Order: sequence, then C-alpha cells, then structure tokens
Amino acid sequence: MSLLDIRRDEKALQSLLESLTCPPYTPTQHLERQQALAKEFAEILHFTLRFDELKMRNPAIQNDFSYYRRTISRNRINNMHLDIENEVNNEMANRMSLFYAEATPMLKTLSNATMHFVSENKTLPIENTTDCLSTMTSVCKVMLETPEYRSRFTSEETLMFCMRVMVGVIILYDHVHPVGAFCKTSKIDMKGCIKVLKEQAPDSVEGLLNALRFTTKHLNDESTSKQIRAMLQ
Repeated sequence: MSLLDIRRDEKALQSLLESLTCPPYTPTQHLERQQALAKEFAEILHFTLRFDELKMRNPAIQNDFSYYRRTISRNRINNMHLDIENEVNNEMANRMSLFYAEATPMLKTLSNATMHFVSENKTLPIENTTDCLSTMTSVCKVMLETPEYRSRFTSEETLMFCMRVMVGVIILYDHVHPVGAFCKTSKIDMKGCIKVLKEQAPDSVEGLLNALRFTTKHLNDESTSKQIRAMLQ
C-alpha cells in the first residue's frame, strides 16, 4: 500500500460519492439503481477499517520504518547503494512517516476526503451526502440484527464486512454532519448500531468499537446522551 494507492482511493471515494449523491434521486434510489457503485464504496470502507485494525495491532511499524530510514541514510553516507531502484526517496519517506503517525491513518484519509468532497461541492446539499451515509448504516444494521438476513451470511468474513462498512459510514457521517452521529436528531440509530456490535464475539468487534470511541468527532459533545457514552465505555 503506497501513498499513490491511497490518493487513488481518495479520488475514487470522491467519484463514488458524487455518483451516489447527485440529484434527482434519493439515497435509497441511488443504492437501488447503482448497486455496483454502492458495493465499491463498501469495499473501500471495508479495506479502510481492516487496514487500520492491522496497523493498530502492529504498533512497531513506525519504529521499523524509522530503522529503515536510518539504514538508508547510513548506506548513502557510505556510498552503499545496494538497491537504489526500490529505495524510498526522502519526500515519500516523510509522507509515509506522517501517514503512519496517525492512530488510524486510512480512516483519517477517508474522513478528510469525504469532508473535502462536501466542501468542494457547495451546490450539493450536505443532506444528500449524510442521507446516503445514514441509509447505508441502516441497511447494514438491519442485515446484522435480522435473523432472516443474517442467516444468508456464508462466512465470518461476510459478517465482518458488514460490520466494518457500518462502522465506516458512521464515522464518515460523524465527520461530515454539522452536529454528528451521536445527537438525538441524528438519522443514525447509534444505540441500535452499538448494540448489534456488542452482540458479536468481543474479540471480533473490539477494534470496531475502538474506532467509534477514538476516531469519531462528536462522541464527547454535550449533545451525546449519557447512555450512548456508557455503551462505548
């Protein structure tokens, strides 16, 4: 995963959001009419949550990269260009260091890309974007909590896919919506979403619950109910 790949994902996300939020269709109509695009959007969200889970499980990655940079510097000083074709240049190395310094770098990248999409498309009502995200959240929650739909999951990975997408769109919604996902007027049933996560095996959802705890924007706002905060403690 290079930074060029990440930037391509940013552009891809913004293109998908444009297709899934443009008039005259409602979010539900978009998701029904453009299922392939909605699936691609979900794939990006799934990859993002999975990437950050792995990154958080490997806290030594920053130290390892720092060691790599020191080794490259020593080799340059000693004129030892052993594998110059595959060597990361200074500019890219600096960007990588900043990227991996984030606790959840991919979520940060996608949140920023979504906010940029909203800010750059001033003629598009923000509700078009937030309603798309809240609708996707509702679809995932219903699939997870309804036995009839849940029974159609063919593997544990399908279950994880659905949960990661749900958490991903919640986080994007919370960053884009002016008052976030946790207030009473939110179109996302946060209590229901947290409840369905907590009904799963603890080991499989701890990373997702941590994402809600630490990468959302409005969880600690005064408008967030004490019950929701307690559910995420």
